[in-house]
Order: sequence, then C-alpha cells, then structure tokens
Amino acid sequence: MAKLSKKKAAAREAFDGKANLSVEDAVNLVKSAASAKFDETVEIALNLGVDPRHADQMVRGVVTLPAGTGKDVRVAVFARDAKADEAKAAGADIVGAEDLMEAIQGGKIDFDRCIATPDMMALVGRLGKILGPRNLMPNPRVGTVTVDVANAVKAAKGGEVQFKAEKAGVVHAGIGKVSFDADKLAQNVRAFVEAVNRAKPSGAKGTYMKKVSISSTMGPGVSLDLSSATTAQ
Repeated sequence: MAKLSKKKAAAREAFDGKANLSVEDAVNLVKSAASAKFDETVEIALNLGVDPRHADQMVRGVVTLPAGTGKDVRVAVFARDAKADEAKAAGADIVGAEDLMEAIQGGKIDFDRCIATPDMMALVGRLGKILGPRNLMPNPRVGTVTVDVANAVKAAKGGEVQFKAEKAGVVHAGIGKVSFDADKLAQNVRAFVEAVNRAKPSGAKGTYMKKVSISSTMGPGVSLDLSSATTAQ
C-alpha cells in the first residue's frame, strides 16, 4: 500500500507547476503518471463560456475518434421487425420495443448508447426522465434517431463519442486509454476539441473555449495550450 502511495505522490509531484502544455507533452505526462493496476481511461474536460440553460447556448454533438475509445460500448436499439433484425446483425447488444421500455423503467440500464427508429420515439419519449439525465436519450441531432440503425450501431461501437454541455458549461468525455500510443491519444484529443469548437452555439458570447484539460481516471489533470489543441500539428 505504501508503495502505491509513493507512486501517487510522485505522479502528483510531476504535475506541480505544469499548465498550458502542448497536446503531446500533456499526453505523455498523463501516460507516465498513470499508476492504477487497470488500463485507465484518458478523460478530457472543456470549460466553455456558455450557459446551457439557454437553448441558444446548448453545446451538443458527436465525433468519431480516429483511434477509437478502447471501450467496449454496449448498444441498445428500439426497433421492430426488419429494423430490429438489422440492428442485431450490426452487433447491437439489446434490441426491443415495449419489453425494452419496461426493463428500463424497472431500472435495468445495462447499455452505453441508445438508438431508436423514428417510429419508436412515441414509446421512447416516455423514458425521457430516465434516459435524459444519463445522456442516453436518442436524438436526431447526434444520429441516434435514424432509420439507418445498422450504421448507427457500427458507429457507436467504432469510436463515436457523444458530448453535451452540463449545467456549468463543462463538456467531458473519455477519449482513449493510457495504453494507447501517445500519437493516437493526441489525434483523439484534437478531434474531440475541434468537434466541440464546431458545435459553438449561436448564443455564445465572449470567450467560447476557456480551458481544456486531460487526466487519467485516477490521476490529476493538466491544462492544454488551446492553440496546440485546435491546430493540426
């Protein structure tokens, strides 16, 4: 136990005074400081100059990370008949209609992404209070309400990440694993930041992107130089 504590102390010491690093330097620092026995997720957090309580300042979107997420994404699909068959063939983990709705209402939410065909939204709409707070509600703006369920399932399992600003104007997501090569993580960081940049809402005033930082699951965070995060190197 003492040995692990020393590792954590050393990791935090390595971060002392470090801020506004290039994407490459930040990624290498986070990777070198990760000390957990499991493959930690590399997480990104963006502090934005928006107030999501106003509709014209909501930031929401989706991005396909070039190096994937390293996570096994479980996908649930609301569909019937031929579309249900398409979803299963594409690799969906759970496919259903009323039965899936009842399972969710009963507290069984063992999936990371929820997709629905348009004709199922009257049914799915009853689950708004359950799925909404978990950012699992299907939405046409991010491609999770669609007739093309096969491609939606494949995208969800292939590195696609949804993002949505929280009340304080913070967007966060997992963008890979510490076991990833540093250049792959750097690609994912830039792809995510640029996607959030493109999603800038019409009502945003002043500085839109205030701060971007990355960390590992169990490690401290370090802020990035914004020009490094938004410009291809």
